[in-house]
Amino acid sequence: MTETNDLLPEGLADRLPAAAAATTRVMRDALRVMDSHGYDRVIPPLAEFEQSLATRMEGVGTERMIRFTDPASLRTMALRSDITVQVGRIAATRMADAPRPLRLCYSGEVATLDGRQLDPRRQKLQLGAELVGSDTVAAASEIVALAVETLQAAGAEGLTVDFTLPDLVDTLAQDGLPLPADRIEAVRRELDTKDAGGLRDVGGEAYLPLIHAGGPFADAIETLAGIDAGGALATRIAGLKEIAARIDGQARLTLDPSERHGFEYQSWFGFSIYADGMPGTLARGGTYRIRGLDEPATGFSFYPDRLIDALAEAGEAEPVVFLPPGHDGEAAARLREEGWRTRAALTGSDDPAALGCTHVLEGGEAKPL
Repeated sequence: MTETNDLLPEGLADRLPAAAAATTRVMRDALRVMDSHGYDRVIPPLAEFEQSLATRMEGVGTERMIRFTDPASLRTMALRSDITVQVGRIAATRMADAPRPLRLCYSGEVATLDGRQLDPRRQKLQLGAELVGSDTVAAASEIVALAVETLQAAGAEGLTVDFTLPDLVDTLAQDGLPLPADRIEAVRRELDTKDAGGLRDVGGEAYLPLIHAGGPFADAIETLAGIDAGGALATRIAGLKEIAARIDGQARLTLDPSERHGFEYQSWFGFSIYADGMPGTLARGGTYRIRGLDEPATGFSFYPDRLIDALAEAGEAEPVVFLPPGHDGEAAARLREEGWRTRAALTGSDDPAALGCTHVLEGGEAKPL
């Protein structure tokens, strides 16, 4: 019977050997891709002062952060809930004088005060990359292509990339479809929920076509172009087409131009990536500005926990060579150098099958059990 003291808090869980091995593989393969494209890894601390985490980027709140008082400074600290914010701090402070564009990547655990209905985890693995100092279509294209390659290397299959324009309403309100300043937020809200009646009620009738502007990219981008009154979105539409061309054939492409949920601190461009068999969003990214230097950046965050669960459940155990008592140590060392895992007997009664071994060392070679 499990003692109450042995129970973990809601939303937290151990990673047992299969899941831990899958986690290691995902992190290794994802970081290898980012490194191969010239992204240098940084490792921020697990906790920082709450004010630093909350004020570095637009739209990052503290309501889901786990906060506590630092006994040394007596200031409020918080466990990080998003490593992107920390990378922004590093770029704006300790690497403020580094040549731009600055390419950084990361991997680590994040924690939140509570889980979500569709994902109750309160601790997650977050990997990602940030390209700092360039607000161009070329930078956005590089990040989207890097995200797709990273997820594929980690084991995700059947990817769909969904693009959005987080500042769509603001852009149209200034020119193509004018809106009073006090109605912009209401129109954004109703478009988020795709509520046609609510959109009419807040004076956003001209924005109704945007509710139906989403779908497969090729069709949706033409629909958006037809809605674009006065050409206010011309540069954004051209940019989206260029980004889509960069990953054409590598993933399914869709467009939901008015989607803003989860893109609160993005500027002109955002994207989400989904994978076959994986519920919810696997990765998310886009353009934003780092406070402090008021510097543009583009990046993505990859949350692989569900992918790791699926890989652990479906994966086959790696081969393990049983080393019987009195085995040839040099032969065993040679097998390990070749990439084999070994598991040595401690007594003469050790059972290789019970120990999860698939091979046994005989005559200096690994022989199947």
